[in-house]
Amino acid sequence: MSLEEPQQPDAGVTAEGDLDYDELADLLGERVLDREEHVNAEGFVVRPDEVEDTLSTLKQEAGFDHLSCVTAQDYQDRYESIYHLKKYDDPTQELSVVVPTTRDDPTSESAAGVFDTANWQEREAFDLVGVDYEGHPDPRRILLPETWQGHPLSQDYNQDKPQIVPLREHANPVEERTEVPEESDTMFINIGPHHPATHGVLHIKTTLDGEQVADVDPDVGYLHRCEEQMCQQSTYRHQIMPYPDRWDYISAGILNEWAYARAAEDLADLDVPEYAQVIRTMSAEMCRIAAHLLAIGTFALDIYGDFTAIFMYAIRDREVLQNLLEELTGQRLMFNYLRLGGVAWDLPEPREEYFEMVRDFLDEWPSRLEEYHNLLTSNELFQMRVVDTGILPPEEAKSYGATGPVARGSGIDYDLRRDDPYGYYDQLDWNVVTDDGCDNFARASVRLREMEESARIIEQCVDLLEDWPEDEREIQSNVPRTLKPDPDTEIYRAVEAAKGELGIYMRSDGTDKPARFKIRSPCFCNLQTLPVMSEGEYIPDMIAALGSLDIVLGEVDR
Repeated sequence: MSLEEPQQPDAGVTAEGDLDYDELADLLGERVLDREEHVNAEGFVVRPDEVEDTLSTLKQEAGFDHLSCVTAQDYQDRYESIYHLKKYDDPTQELSVVVPTTRDDPTSESAAGVFDTANWQEREAFDLVGVDYEGHPDPRRILLPETWQGHPLSQDYNQDKPQIVPLREHANPVEERTEVPEESDTMFINIGPHHPATHGVLHIKTTLDGEQVADVDPDVGYLHRCEEQMCQQSTYRHQIMPYPDRWDYISAGILNEWAYARAAEDLADLDVPEYAQVIRTMSAEMCRIAAHLLAIGTFALDIYGDFTAIFMYAIRDREVLQNLLEELTGQRLMFNYLRLGGVAWDLPEPREEYFEMVRDFLDEWPSRLEEYHNLLTSNELFQMRVVDTGILPPEEAKSYGATGPVARGSGIDYDLRRDDPYGYYDQLDWNVVTDDGCDNFARASVRLREMEESARIIEQCVDLLEDWPEDEREIQSNVPRTLKPDPDTEIYRAVEAAKGELGIYMRSDGTDKPARFKIRSPCFCNLQTLPVMSEGEYIPDMIAALGSLDIVLGEVDR
């Protein structure tokens, strides 16, 4: 019997698993021009013509295989791109690669050759901020029309400048492509932007070779509201919190609020009472179940038009959760319940009645889940449509920055609730659900099984809250009326939202409003995987793949 060799840690990782930034700097050598201190991680400043080489070295030799977010911003004297790197095996190991460029020539090397997810993220950085990425495979705008003049998040953008579009720009953008030569077997089809199976205003430019999908180009931006700019014009303490509810507006309000709260609390070094953490955890898991119910219900509707049974069953059970959340927050959709340092108010009175409502739901939930498994996972028609279709291999999923059930459905054991603990998750007994099927069925199965784990978390929170001493029910810490973090303090923090990693980058300038506010949308990154899952499939299989991603265009476009 041979003995296995002990696994060596990645370069820059100590034997205890901690990140050794000095060793990482030695690994990169002269490519590191300077080092910056960010709240979550160090930032290595590199030249704009060494981006691909730097990121490739960090990915291959140091194990940074997750490009979580790309943030672009401009200063008085420069533009800057920040590549927020993590590891799927341990997301607490974080590193930022900072790439400054001059204001006269904001050109930087593209990272799309190392991470596929950089394709869309760099397009967004160009679109909104104005940084050009040399060598980018598709350097178009992504959220705004190609005819848009200027970059809305740059300092020199003139908001009063009229957007005049010449008449010729109104020509049919697919006119030439629809005129296919007679000898060609390809055909161009527009799916959406107004189509029930696109889950919002999504336009999918589809090229067919015979009956099979040869090329897919998702066209987003129809619901873009420049949420980041609105947050940059709002105060940390009071005005930003109502906005996150409107990103993923149908399901994950408290999860969205928690993403901002976590980033702002770490940025301003605010504590959250333990009691408030338990309430946050309970309400967040209610939102997760509500989100997954809608995902499963609409997925069945997309797959074989099951409106009467599965979709209405899902809406019925979702209404029960909406009632619980309304009792707690006063709202059914835009909750605005979290506050920096805690929550807005305590549980509704009488508490016993509220706990009874929650326990009634939990008592019925196992039988409800069994119904969904009977109607879906055991359904032969459903299986025929989703088993072995929409294949997303794990390495492709990682390269595109996929997270949440999309990644876990490809066997990637990644969940920030466990791997980068926040709230009360690390004090509770629950499991991360994965499935190595990599297909549409696996992603649906993961969501069904995750709802079971969420119910376990809620039950444990209720047990804790019922026994919590009355004189220790502190819902908020002492937060200053006006928050003004130190100038040039930077942070990227994320939570495990229903659809994946929802992250927030903020940079302070010493005022009560962030100088830069960047939203890392899990739907935006997950949607990039659609061409991988669709090419070579039939159109109905592409619709199934799109439904399995569970996107919401409000969060994709922001």
